[in-house]
Amino acid sequence: MWSHSCRWDDLLVPVSLDGRDGLDLAEGWTRRWTATWRHAGGDVICPVADLATTPVTRLGPMRGFTWRRDQRHRPGLEYMVSTGRLHGFESLEEARLLLALDFAGDVTEVLSQPLRLKFRTAAGWRKHTPDFLAISRLGIWLIDVRPADLIQEEDREAFAATAEAALTCGWHYMVAAGWRPHVLMAVDEMSSRRRPLVDPLGVQPGLFAGAGEGLTFGEIAAGSAFEPVARAHLLHLLWHRRLGVDLNQPLADRSTVVLGSERS
Repeated sequence: MWSHSCRWDDLLVPVSLDGRDGLDLAEGWTRRWTATWRHAGGDVICPVADLATTPVTRLGPMRGFTWRRDQRHRPGLEYMVSTGRLHGFESLEEARLLLALDFAGDVTEVLSQPLRLKFRTAAGWRKHTPDFLAISRLGIWLIDVRPADLIQEEDREAFAATAEAALTCGWHYMVAAGWRPHVLMAVDEMSSRRRPLVDPLGVQPGLFAGAGEGLTFGEIAAGSAFEPVARAHLLHLLWHRRLGVDLNQPLADRSTVVLGSERS
């Protein structure tokens, strides 16, 4: 899995989320189920059938992000190069999801807690708030974040309902329940050099030449007259996908580096 050509959902471990059987999907369900979003400080409610017409780029979070000393989860704000803004998260797992989206999601906008879905099951009405809505050049994604070992049956039902609502809108839906080995370490390492980086010493042409020869990360860095600077630029170019490495292996000096995209 080459870092310069993967999508963000390629980085996830697939998980079975079959909870559809208990949903009320009888004729007309898209008019019975509703979505609520926050706009201009107030709540707006519409049938799921009309959700695709929502001005999603102007939505606010359905609930705020709070901090206190005794809480068990770890909320915070994550900066994304893709959007140039800070985005709220409610746990470290959500922060990792934002990092993966920033790296491989091709996103133009990310919204935290974008809407509240009200759906009907065999047991009655339920509500669920997805964790993120990501607008990308490849489409719109509704995303929930839940480690696989914490997913309960009621979660599977809520995830299945959200998937049905997303499908109605022509959106994608994904649950980030686990990551492939080595991915988070590599993406985190690359992210240390994700911000704009100038090249006054002119090391980058040599880095591209080394990648064109299929050299390793360590060989390319050692071949530069300014090895510490070359290492920083290699990470920067890997993050921006102008170079690539195999994410199925740990990112190390022995990692083979290849030419990636022309995107700056």
